[in-house]
Amino acid sequence: MKKDKNNGGLQVYNQYLRRKRLALIIVAVITLAAALYSIGVGSIQISLLDIFKVLGGGGEKMYRTAIMNIRLPRAVTAILVGAALAAAGAVMQCVLRNPLASASSLGVSQGAAFGAALGIVVFGGGVVNSANATTAITINNPYIVTLCAFVFGMISTVVVVGISQFKKNIGPSGLILAGTALSSLFSGASTILQYFADDTKLGAIVFWTFGNLGSTNWRELLILFAVFLLSGIYFMFNRWNYNAMESGADTAKSLGVNTRSVMLVSMGICSLLAAVAVSFVGIISFVGLVAPHIMRRFVGNDYRYLIPGSAIAGAVLLVLADLVSRTVMAPVILPIGALTSFLGAPMFLFLLFKGVKHNG
Repeated sequence: MKKDKNNGGLQVYNQYLRRKRLALIIVAVITLAAALYSIGVGSIQISLLDIFKVLGGGGEKMYRTAIMNIRLPRAVTAILVGAALAAAGAVMQCVLRNPLASASSLGVSQGAAFGAALGIVVFGGGVVNSANATTAITINNPYIVTLCAFVFGMISTVVVVGISQFKKNIGPSGLILAGTALSSLFSGASTILQYFADDTKLGAIVFWTFGNLGSTNWRELLILFAVFLLSGIYFMFNRWNYNAMESGADTAKSLGVNTRSVMLVSMGICSLLAAVAVSFVGIISFVGLVAPHIMRRFVGNDYRYLIPGSAIAGAVLLVLADLVSRTVMAPVILPIGALTSFLGAPMFLFLLFKGVKHNG
């Protein structure tokens, strides 16, 4: 009888895991389908068969040029940036015990954006590319821009982590207010920087802050992929630590988790992810906040599935947002950063007024 009971419990647990895996597979298939559809849509309509021919090394020259030089890099950028911001958001929400935490709501994105703008204006990291109207800014030195973005993203991180550590009674809403203050600070600093920039650099930095998924090349995508892959490995290596921390700091410590070390290192890596993403494409708001909460509805707070699930959900959200930005007023391409803010703000307010909390 006891053996049957154990077998029954094991079957229920296996079904529980299968549902989570099925949710990940479904979202991944949606992401792939959305990316392929996005590649086919534009001034030149390309069929799915022609897309596969080009990806296989064949196809017409016109299609190869459009896909390999413009549309495929744009789709890959949307996938990587969305995945990076969403994975970082999921981890931030765990280690800070704040369901409203993300790179944008805590001021990390704005700090990184100011750092990237500083690299563009002061260190010559970006120039206006008048020869190609589709990419009005070129990051000709991604290393210095990424470094500057990381430094100022880390400044925001250090401030938020410091507040959460030394002001124990501040609460989640207090951290969000601190993030709002930091966002305002860095936005003001960016405005001052623009005031003293010449017309060429001013045009570059203003266009960059709109957000642009079409400005990346394969070299920059390789950098972003490498940072995302290494960060993802660290996140998944600590998935059980995050599960323990979800039950509270005291419970995690009783299980042998060094919560302070995990939090500090995780926040540093999250800042690096956000900084690299922002340095290449501009400010992309709310993806890191919304995607983890969407996936919690399907996989709960098990970080074995929530981290990859959030990454996939972030990817599909940004791919769909980019598709809307390119088609709703075609041939005009709407700024992707403005569109994600416009669509994400109502969700942020919904989560705020609903009193969102972690759901098991």
